[in-house]
Amino acid sequence: MALAYAAGVIGLQLPALVPFFQPLSPLNLVVSLALLLLYHTDWRRSFLFFALLAISVGYGIEVVGVHTGRVFGEYAYGAGLGPHLWAVPPVIGLNWLMLVYCCGSVCNPIRMPRLLKAGLAASMMVVLDYFIEPVAVQLDFWTWFGQPIPLQNYVAWWLVSFGLFAVWFALPFRKENRLAPWLLGFQFLFFLGHSLLFWI
Repeated sequence: MALAYAAGVIGLQLPALVPFFQPLSPLNLVVSLALLLLYHTDWRRSFLFFALLAISVGYGIEVVGVHTGRVFGEYAYGAGLGPHLWAVPPVIGLNWLMLVYCCGSVCNPIRMPRLLKAGLAASMMVVLDYFIEPVAVQLDFWTWFGQPIPLQNYVAWWLVSFGLFAVWFALPFRKENRLAPWLLGFQFLFFLGHSLLFWI
C-alpha cells in the first residue's frame, strides 16, 4: 500500500504519466477501503448500519452541496475521481466511510467523554481536508471555480463529521483496526507530498 501511494505521488506529478495515473485515483480509493475492511474484525449489524450510514450521508451531503452551494460552498467535481452520478462521483461516499473509519479508529483508544472524542476526530478530519483541498483542485478532483476555499467548507466538514463520529462512538462494535493508522498516515503523506511538490 505504501508503494501504491508513493507511486501515486510521483505519477500524478509527472505530466507524461498523469494520463495513466489519474484514472487510477478512484480505484485506489476503492482498494484502500477494501483493505481497511479486510482488517475489520467485527461485522455485527451495528457496524453494517454505520457503514451504510457513512456512505449515504457522505454521498448525499455532497450531492446537496454541489447542487445548492449551501453546504460546503460553490464547487463542482472534475474528472479526476471517475464517473459522476447526480454530478458527484459515487466513490466519494466510499471515501467518507474510509476517512471516518480511520479517524474514528485512531481516536477510539483515547479516554475522554464520547462527544469530546467525536469532536477530536472531527477536528482530525478537518485538518486532513485542509491538506486535501488545494491538491484536489490541482488534480481535477473538484474545483472552487478559481475562488479561495471558503471557511464554510471546513465548518461543514466538521459538523457532518461530528454527527457521524457521534454515531460511530455510540454503536457497540469493535473499532480497533491495525491498518487504520497506517492508511490515515498514507493519506496525510500523499496530500502533503503533493503540496510540497506543487511548491517546488
